[in-house]
Amino acid sequence: MENLTEYININSLLHSLGYVATAFIIFYLGKIIYKLLNPKINITHELIEKDNFAFILSYVGYFIGLITILGGAIVGESAGFYTDLIHIGVYGIAGIILLHISILISNKLILPKFDIKKEIIEDKNEGTGIIEACIYIANALLLHGALIGESTSLQEGLLTFISYWTIGNFMLVIAIKIFTLWISFDVHKHIEKDNVAVGVSFGGAILAIGIIIMNALIDPFIDWTTTLIDVSLQTILGIILLPIMRFLTDKILLPGRKLTDEIINQEKPNIGAGLIEAFAYVGSAILITWSI
Repeated sequence: MENLTEYININSLLHSLGYVATAFIIFYLGKIIYKLLNPKINITHELIEKDNFAFILSYVGYFIGLITILGGAIVGESAGFYTDLIHIGVYGIAGIILLHISILISNKLILPKFDIKKEIIEDKNEGTGIIEACIYIANALLLHGALIGESTSLQEGLLTFISYWTIGNFMLVIAIKIFTLWISFDVHKHIEKDNVAVGVSFGGAILAIGIIIMNALIDPFIDWTTTLIDVSLQTILGIILLPIMRFLTDKILLPGRKLTDEIINQEKPNIGAGLIEAFAYVGSAILITWSI
Protein backbone atom coordinates (compact mmCIF):
# COMPACT_ATOMS: atom_id res chain seq x y z
CA MET A 1 0.00 0.00 0.00
CA GLU A 2 2.86 2.34 0.84
CA ASN A 3 4.41 1.68 -2.56
CA LEU A 4 1.06 2.39 -4.24
CA THR A 5 0.80 5.82 -2.63
CA GLU A 6 4.09 6.75 -4.28
CA TYR A 7 2.32 6.62 -7.64
CA ILE A 8 -1.23 7.64 -6.72
CA ASN A 9 -2.15 10.89 -4.98
CA ILE A 10 -5.16 9.83 -2.92
CA ASN A 11 -6.26 13.40 -2.18
CA SER A 12 -6.10 14.32 -5.85
CA LEU A 13 -8.12 11.22 -6.75
CA LEU A 14 -10.78 12.02 -4.13
CA HIS A 15 -10.97 15.60 -5.36
CA SER A 16 -11.43 14.39 -8.93
CA LEU A 17 -14.26 12.11 -7.81
CA GLY A 18 -15.82 15.08 -6.04
CA TYR A 19 -15.70 17.14 -9.23
CA VAL A 20 -17.31 14.30 -11.19
CA ALA A 21 -20.04 13.84 -8.57
CA THR A 22 -20.80 17.58 -8.57
CA ALA A 23 -20.92 17.59 -12.37
CA PHE A 24 -23.42 14.70 -12.34
CA ILE A 25 -25.64 16.62 -9.91
CA ILE A 26 -25.56 19.71 -12.16
CA PHE A 27 -26.18 17.46 -15.17
CA TYR A 28 -29.29 16.06 -13.45
CA LEU A 29 -30.44 19.59 -12.60
CA GLY A 30 -30.07 20.39 -16.30
CA LYS A 31 -32.52 17.59 -17.09
CA ILE A 32 -35.01 18.93 -14.53
CA ILE A 33 -34.69 22.49 -15.84
CA TYR A 34 -35.29 21.24 -19.40
CA LYS A 35 -38.54 19.56 -18.29
CA LEU A 36 -39.66 22.66 -16.39
CA LEU A 37 -39.02 24.96 -19.35
CA ASN A 38 -40.63 22.57 -21.86
CA PRO A 39 -43.76 21.42 -19.98
CA LYS A 40 -45.64 20.51 -23.17
CA ILE A 41 -43.02 17.94 -24.18
CA ASN A 42 -43.56 14.44 -22.78
CA ILE A 43 -39.97 13.26 -23.01
CA THR A 44 -40.67 9.58 -22.32
CA HIS A 45 -43.51 9.55 -24.85
CA GLU A 46 -41.31 11.14 -27.53
CA LEU A 47 -38.40 8.78 -26.87
CA ILE A 48 -40.24 5.50 -26.36
CA GLU A 49 -43.78 5.52 -27.74
CA LYS A 50 -43.27 7.82 -30.73
CA ASP A 51 -39.65 6.88 -31.50
CA ASN A 52 -39.24 10.54 -32.45
CA PHE A 53 -35.72 10.61 -33.86
CA ALA A 54 -35.94 14.36 -34.53
CA PHE A 55 -36.53 14.98 -30.82
CA ILE A 56 -33.80 12.52 -29.84
CA LEU A 57 -31.30 14.45 -31.98
CA SER A 58 -32.26 17.74 -30.34
CA TYR A 59 -32.35 16.26 -26.83
CA VAL A 60 -28.92 14.64 -27.17
CA GLY A 61 -27.57 17.93 -28.55
CA TYR A 62 -28.81 19.63 -25.37
CA PHE A 63 -26.94 17.16 -23.16
CA ILE A 64 -23.77 17.46 -25.25
CA GLY A 65 -24.12 21.18 -24.59
CA LEU A 66 -24.41 20.55 -20.84
CA ILE A 67 -21.24 18.45 -20.83
CA THR A 68 -19.41 21.16 -22.79
CA ILE A 69 -20.44 23.82 -20.27
CA LEU A 70 -19.48 21.66 -17.29
CA GLY A 71 -16.10 21.03 -18.91
CA GLY A 72 -15.50 24.78 -18.99
CA ALA A 73 -16.41 25.02 -15.31
CA ILE A 74 -14.12 22.15 -14.28
CA VAL A 75 -10.90 22.71 -16.25
CA GLY A 76 -8.30 25.24 -15.19
CA GLU A 77 -6.25 26.02 -12.11
CA SER A 78 -7.67 24.88 -8.78
CA ALA A 79 -8.68 27.51 -6.23
CA GLY A 80 -9.03 24.89 -3.51
CA PHE A 81 -11.32 21.85 -3.44
CA TYR A 82 -14.38 23.40 -1.77
CA THR A 83 -14.04 26.65 -3.72
CA ASP A 84 -13.81 24.59 -6.92
CA LEU A 85 -17.05 22.77 -6.04
CA ILE A 86 -18.84 26.09 -5.47
CA HIS A 87 -17.55 27.42 -8.79
CA ILE A 88 -18.62 24.29 -10.68
CA GLY A 89 -22.09 24.55 -9.14
CA VAL A 90 -22.57 28.27 -9.70
CA TYR A 91 -21.10 28.41 -13.20
CA GLY A 92 -22.81 25.14 -14.16
CA ILE A 93 -26.28 26.34 -13.15
CA ALA A 94 -25.69 29.79 -14.67
CA GLY A 95 -24.51 28.10 -17.88
CA ILE A 96 -27.64 25.94 -18.07
CA ILE A 97 -29.87 29.01 -17.68
CA LEU A 98 -27.91 30.94 -20.32
CA LEU A 99 -28.03 27.92 -22.64
CA HIS A 100 -31.84 27.93 -22.49
CA ILE A 101 -31.93 31.68 -23.10
CA SER A 102 -29.55 31.15 -26.03
CA ILE A 103 -31.80 28.56 -27.63
CA LEU A 104 -34.82 30.85 -27.33
CA ILE A 105 -32.92 33.69 -29.00
CA SER A 106 -31.41 31.49 -31.69
CA ASN A 107 -34.68 29.72 -32.53
CA LYS A 108 -36.44 33.05 -32.98
CA LEU A 109 -33.70 34.67 -35.05
CA ILE A 110 -31.97 31.87 -36.97
CA LEU A 111 -35.08 30.08 -38.29
CA PRO A 112 -37.86 32.61 -37.63
CA LYS A 113 -40.25 31.51 -40.37
CA PHE A 114 -41.62 28.48 -38.55
CA ASP A 115 -41.99 26.98 -35.06
CA ILE A 116 -38.93 24.79 -34.49
CA LYS A 117 -40.49 22.86 -31.59
CA LYS A 118 -43.58 22.14 -33.68
CA GLU A 119 -41.42 20.86 -36.54
CA ILE A 120 -39.59 18.53 -34.14
CA ILE A 121 -42.47 17.32 -31.95
CA GLU A 122 -45.44 17.26 -34.33
CA ASP A 123 -43.79 16.77 -37.72
CA LYS A 124 -40.78 14.72 -36.54
CA ASN A 125 -38.61 16.85 -38.82
CA GLU A 126 -35.14 15.33 -38.46
CA GLY A 127 -33.41 18.17 -40.30
CA THR A 128 -34.79 20.62 -37.75
CA GLY A 129 -33.75 18.29 -34.92
CA ILE A 130 -30.18 18.31 -36.21
CA ILE A 131 -30.16 22.10 -36.49
CA GLU A 132 -31.49 22.60 -32.96
CA ALA A 133 -28.90 20.13 -31.62
CA CYS A 134 -26.17 22.11 -33.36
CA ILE A 135 -27.56 25.38 -31.97
CA TYR A 136 -27.37 23.89 -28.45
CA ILE A 137 -23.80 22.73 -28.99
CA ALA A 138 -22.64 25.97 -30.66
CA ASN A 139 -24.04 28.05 -27.80
CA ALA A 140 -22.45 25.69 -25.28
CA LEU A 141 -19.10 26.20 -27.03
CA LEU A 142 -19.53 29.95 -26.51
CA LEU A 143 -20.27 29.38 -22.83
CA HIS A 144 -17.28 27.04 -22.57
CA GLY A 145 -15.06 29.72 -24.09
CA ALA A 146 -16.50 32.31 -21.71
CA LEU A 147 -15.67 30.09 -18.71
CA ILE A 148 -12.02 29.53 -19.62
CA GLY A 149 -9.78 31.97 -17.82
CA GLU A 150 -9.07 33.36 -14.40
CA SER A 151 -10.87 35.96 -12.26
CA THR A 152 -10.14 37.51 -8.90
CA SER A 153 -13.58 36.68 -7.44
CA LEU A 154 -16.71 34.68 -8.17
CA GLN A 155 -18.67 37.90 -8.74
CA GLU A 156 -16.15 39.18 -11.28
CA GLY A 157 -16.06 35.77 -12.92
CA LEU A 158 -19.85 35.68 -13.29
CA LEU A 159 -19.92 39.20 -14.73
CA THR A 160 -17.24 38.30 -17.29
CA PHE A 161 -19.00 35.00 -18.04
CA ILE A 162 -22.34 36.68 -18.78
CA SER A 163 -20.71 39.52 -20.73
CA TYR A 164 -18.70 37.10 -22.89
CA TRP A 165 -21.83 35.02 -23.50
CA THR A 166 -23.75 38.14 -24.57
CA ILE A 167 -21.04 39.16 -27.04
CA GLY A 168 -20.62 35.61 -28.35
CA ASN A 169 -24.35 34.98 -28.76
CA PHE A 170 -24.83 38.25 -30.62
CA MET A 171 -21.95 37.48 -32.97
CA LEU A 172 -23.22 33.92 -33.54
CA VAL A 173 -26.66 35.08 -34.63
CA ILE A 174 -25.27 37.85 -36.85
CA ALA A 175 -22.73 35.51 -38.46
CA ILE A 176 -25.36 32.86 -39.21
CA LYS A 177 -27.75 35.46 -40.66
CA ILE A 178 -24.98 36.70 -42.97
CA PHE A 179 -24.08 33.12 -43.84
CA THR A 180 -27.66 32.31 -44.88
CA LEU A 181 -27.53 35.24 -47.31
CA TRP A 182 -24.50 33.63 -48.96
CA ILE A 183 -26.22 30.23 -49.35
CA SER A 184 -27.77 29.90 -52.80
CA PHE A 185 -31.02 28.34 -51.55
CA ASP A 186 -33.75 29.09 -49.00
CA VAL A 187 -32.83 27.13 -45.85
CA HIS A 188 -36.33 27.60 -44.35
CA LYS A 189 -38.03 26.24 -47.44
CA HIS A 190 -35.96 23.08 -47.64
CA ILE A 191 -35.93 22.41 -43.90
CA GLU A 192 -39.73 22.68 -43.82
CA LYS A 193 -39.79 20.11 -46.65
CA ASP A 194 -38.02 17.67 -44.27
CA ASN A 195 -34.74 17.86 -46.18
CA VAL A 196 -32.36 16.17 -43.74
CA ALA A 197 -29.35 16.84 -45.98
CA VAL A 198 -29.91 20.60 -45.63
CA GLY A 199 -30.28 20.17 -41.87
CA VAL A 200 -26.94 18.35 -41.66
CA SER A 201 -25.19 20.91 -43.86
CA PHE A 202 -26.61 23.97 -42.12
CA GLY A 203 -25.99 22.42 -38.70
CA GLY A 204 -22.33 22.01 -39.64
CA ALA A 205 -22.13 25.69 -40.56
CA ILE A 206 -23.62 26.66 -37.18
CA LEU A 207 -21.09 24.49 -35.34
CA ALA A 208 -18.23 25.94 -37.39
CA ILE A 209 -19.16 29.52 -36.54
CA GLY A 210 -19.54 28.55 -32.87
CA ILE A 211 -16.03 27.03 -32.88
CA ILE A 212 -14.49 30.18 -34.36
CA ILE A 213 -16.21 32.53 -31.89
CA MET A 214 -15.33 30.22 -28.96
CA ASN A 215 -11.69 30.44 -30.00
CA ALA A 216 -11.85 34.24 -29.78
CA LEU A 217 -13.52 34.11 -26.35
CA ILE A 218 -10.85 31.78 -24.95
CA ASP A 219 -8.12 34.40 -25.49
CA PRO A 220 -6.90 35.99 -22.21
CA PHE A 221 -8.90 39.08 -21.22
CA ILE A 222 -7.03 42.36 -21.70
CA ASP A 223 -9.83 44.91 -21.96
CA TRP A 224 -13.32 45.03 -23.45
CA THR A 225 -12.23 46.93 -26.57
CA THR A 226 -9.63 44.29 -27.37
CA THR A 227 -12.16 41.51 -26.75
CA LEU A 228 -14.79 43.07 -29.03
CA ILE A 229 -12.26 43.68 -31.80
CA ASP A 230 -10.79 40.18 -31.49
CA VAL A 231 -14.20 38.44 -31.56
CA SER A 232 -15.41 40.61 -34.44
CA LEU A 233 -12.27 40.05 -36.54
CA GLN A 234 -12.24 36.28 -36.04
CA THR A 235 -15.96 36.05 -36.80
CA ILE A 236 -15.56 38.09 -40.00
CA LEU A 237 -12.58 35.96 -40.99
CA GLY A 238 -14.68 32.84 -40.48
CA ILE A 239 -17.57 34.22 -42.57
CA ILE A 240 -15.12 34.96 -45.40
CA LEU A 241 -13.08 31.76 -45.25
CA LEU A 242 -15.78 29.15 -44.62
CA PRO A 243 -17.40 29.51 -48.08
CA ILE A 244 -13.96 29.42 -49.71
CA MET A 245 -12.97 26.28 -47.81
CA ARG A 246 -16.32 24.72 -48.66
CA PHE A 247 -15.72 25.46 -52.36
CA LEU A 248 -12.29 23.82 -52.20
CA THR A 249 -13.74 20.79 -50.41
CA ASP A 250 -16.39 20.53 -53.12
CA LYS A 251 -13.67 20.39 -55.78
CA ILE A 252 -11.44 17.95 -53.86
CA LEU A 253 -13.97 15.48 -52.43
CA LEU A 254 -16.67 15.61 -55.10
CA PRO A 255 -14.96 16.54 -58.38
CA GLY A 256 -17.29 16.99 -61.33
CA ARG A 257 -20.39 17.33 -59.15
CA LYS A 258 -21.84 20.13 -57.02
CA LEU A 259 -22.71 19.55 -53.37
CA THR A 260 -25.64 21.93 -53.66
CA ASP A 261 -27.18 19.87 -56.47
CA GLU A 262 -26.81 16.71 -54.40
CA ILE A 263 -28.42 18.36 -51.38
CA ILE A 264 -31.41 20.18 -52.86
CA ASN A 265 -31.82 19.37 -56.55
CA GLN A 266 -32.63 15.68 -56.27
CA GLU A 267 -35.89 13.88 -55.62
CA LYS A 268 -34.21 12.23 -52.65
CA PRO A 269 -31.67 14.63 -51.10
CA ASN A 270 -28.21 13.13 -50.61
CA ILE A 271 -27.58 13.12 -46.84
CA GLY A 272 -24.02 11.98 -47.45
CA ALA A 273 -23.37 15.12 -49.48
CA GLY A 274 -24.84 17.17 -46.63
CA LEU A 275 -22.44 15.46 -44.24
CA ILE A 276 -19.48 16.22 -46.52
CA GLU A 277 -20.51 19.89 -46.57
CA ALA A 278 -20.89 19.92 -42.78
CA PHE A 279 -17.41 18.38 -42.50
CA ALA A 280 -16.06 21.09 -44.80
CA TYR A 281 -17.40 23.80 -42.50
CA VAL A 282 -16.37 22.22 -39.18
CA GLY A 283 -12.98 21.04 -40.45
CA SER A 284 -12.27 24.47 -41.89
CA ALA A 285 -13.24 26.13 -38.60
CA ILE A 286 -10.82 23.91 -36.69
CA LEU A 287 -8.02 24.69 -39.16
CA ILE A 288 -8.79 28.42 -38.91
CA THR A 289 -8.64 28.37 -35.10
CA TRP A 290 -5.35 26.46 -35.15
CA SER A 291 -3.91 28.99 -37.58
CA ILE A 292 -4.95 32.18 -35.79
